[in-house]
Amino acid sequence: MPSGRCRVLGAAGRAAQSSADAPAALTRLRAQALEMAREEALVDAAWCYRIVPLDSPPGTWLNAGGVSLHAPRLLPESGRLTALACAVCTIGPALERRVRALFEQRRASLAIALDRLGNEALFETARRVQDRIALAAARDGLSIAGELRPGDPGLDTSAQSPVLQLADAMRIGCRVNEGGLLVPLKSTSIVLGVGIDLPAVEWSRCDPCPSRDRCRIAARRSPRSGAAAAAAPTP
Repeated sequence: MPSGRCRVLGAAGRAAQSSADAPAALTRLRAQALEMAREEALVDAAWCYRIVPLDSPPGTWLNAGGVSLHAPRLLPESGRLTALACAVCTIGPALERRVRALFEQRRASLAIALDRLGNEALFETARRVQDRIALAAARDGLSIAGELRPGDPGLDTSAQSPVLQLADAMRIGCRVNEGGLLVPLKSTSIVLGVGIDLPAVEWSRCDPCPSRDRCRIAARRSPRSGAAAAAAPTP
């Protein structure tokens, strides 16, 4: 059951250097947020995942590890779906506490910049764990296709607890609270299809979002076949 920690603020620093066309005030706030995150160790990026074989042939409900997920969007047009990869990532609770403190101090601009930095760190952590899953699957002659997160079109928020159970998220201190939110707040869970000769999907979880055309994260997304994902480096 792989799990680990990674350093992701380096990627955020490179992104800051590449945003030279941003307004000077925003550039200064981002640099200040990055310095604060580093000096106060506000980002503790951790990840875990499990590749869980299906308990029964795939259908509208996917049964794995003793739980069921209603995720028909993961059913491939060809090939054979044999397992689910369930992952959980977090950057820990320290950054969100610091953001709250900054708002209380009426330093809203810096709070927003730090919160945005946290989102980018979480995205980078998720990208790295997906690369690890792709490589692990490729070593077994398998491919991955599709990506869903609880709350996406195609995977209800009620899937949050089963996904965390399958990923064994307690290893990195993640849980679901009574309201269905992940704790720590800056955390995310992911479900990927794993199988034999899975084709590249023609959809993205970002497709329905009205902000897709303006979103830097969506711009970096594209449908990836298992082979393409497996070829990606793992930082």
